[in-house]
Amino acid sequence: MAELNITLKYKYAPARALFILMIATLPIWEVAAPIAVGYIIGLVIRQANSLPYSVVATAIPGLLLLIAACIALTACAEDNRLHLSKDGLSLPLFFLPKLKFRRARQWSELLSADLHVLSDGRSFLYLSFQESVRLQLDLSCFQKSEIEQLLLAIELWATNCKRSQELVDYQNRLQNESQGISQEQGYTQMWEEELSRRFQATSFVPLEPKQSLQKGKLEVVRQLAFGGLSAIYLAQENQAELVVLKEAVVPAKADAETKAEAEKHLLREAELLSKFKHPGAAKVLDHFVENGRHYLKLEYINGTDLRQYVKQNGLVEAGQAVDWGLEILEVLAAMHTQDPPIIHRDLTPENIVLCKDSLKVIDFGAANEFVGSATGTIVGKQSYMPAEQLRGKSVIASDLYAFAGTMHFLLTGKDPLPLSSARPKDHNPTIDERLDAIIARCSEFEPEDRYQSAEELIEELKSWRNGVRLKTSVAAENLA
Repeated sequence: MAELNITLKYKYAPARALFILMIATLPIWEVAAPIAVGYIIGLVIRQANSLPYSVVATAIPGLLLLIAACIALTACAEDNRLHLSKDGLSLPLFFLPKLKFRRARQWSELLSADLHVLSDGRSFLYLSFQESVRLQLDLSCFQKSEIEQLLLAIELWATNCKRSQELVDYQNRLQNESQGISQEQGYTQMWEEELSRRFQATSFVPLEPKQSLQKGKLEVVRQLAFGGLSAIYLAQENQAELVVLKEAVVPAKADAETKAEAEKHLLREAELLSKFKHPGAAKVLDHFVENGRHYLKLEYINGTDLRQYVKQNGLVEAGQAVDWGLEILEVLAAMHTQDPPIIHRDLTPENIVLCKDSLKVIDFGAANEFVGSATGTIVGKQSYMPAEQLRGKSVIASDLYAFAGTMHFLLTGKDPLPLSSARPKDHNPTIDERLDAIIARCSEFEPEDRYQSAEELIEELKSWRNGVRLKTSVAAENLA
């Protein structure tokens, strides 16, 4: 797969003016000056003894220097592009003096990014690199979508960069303003390619149907899902009861320290999950290691996942979606209040199953923590992952972001735009504004801007539900 490369145009007015000037004077330095050099050289050949040496020694080098300088100035003025990739960024030539004549910089060299807003409303991005290099970018020289791409690149790739709160707030405002409007190819391509790169194929080969484990006690019925270094199977235990197996593999190429940390992490998480019991969550029944692969055995839940439900039955009415949302949040609240907290990391419509009249949260497990922390592989699905999860730093609020994405899907039938605040009302005008605002807050870009606990969100949704019921009751009384 080709690596992601983004090109942004920096429309800097002084550089543009210089380019126009160089084009206007082109006949002088590209035509007249070379002719003059040729003419002087011809005179030297024909009248070597009659021409003053000082004139010849000054005129020819001077004209050649003029030509070279004009070519260099034209190249600098014409180059107005920033090139971004996962490895670093390359800046326009006219920044060379400020960059100590090294225009290509790796993301690891970027130490901080700050936003400064002048009294006239103009905004400037200050980038501080190693070697005491500080660069000022006038954001008015970019299109709004290009600013988003630049700030997202810094967020995703410059993992050591310290971003000021002003810059974070500015980025959040941009994303909220542009939702559903500025979904241009470059912006969409950035997250698609970046996530695809992190989900790239490995040499991991999943088990095939009929393969057995634990000396024939478990037999694989079929694969349910696999990718990266993990897989999920439907299996039969003792040729009777169905169970789900979640498999994780420590990468063979990992160094000894990483392998040891992965093993420790996986065993600890498996122990925590085995102790967690909740009627709204699939039970973790066992954990074992076989042929170098780690397995969690989970309760098999027979039902329809919420993605299948929406495809078969259409959009979910807001009241029903909120009732289901409260069931999901009760499970998350129980997980998050464990010591240490258990974070699901992959809460999506596929991982919530409608079983009779209640919901069950499935597919959480040690492999989530193991893959995300020990191997650097991203866990989760693109539309449901917050930015901090891309950096391998999941927190409690990360599950609330995924919850908002799930609610968005139930209410609209569409996955939310990745790395953006979910606004279901944009796709379904019947959605109540308050409910839309609650979901939007759940999916704010920065974790601290979201609800800070499932309990807090439960209270907010209950308040919304009670308000709707009160309005409905009053309306019914008025009709009567």
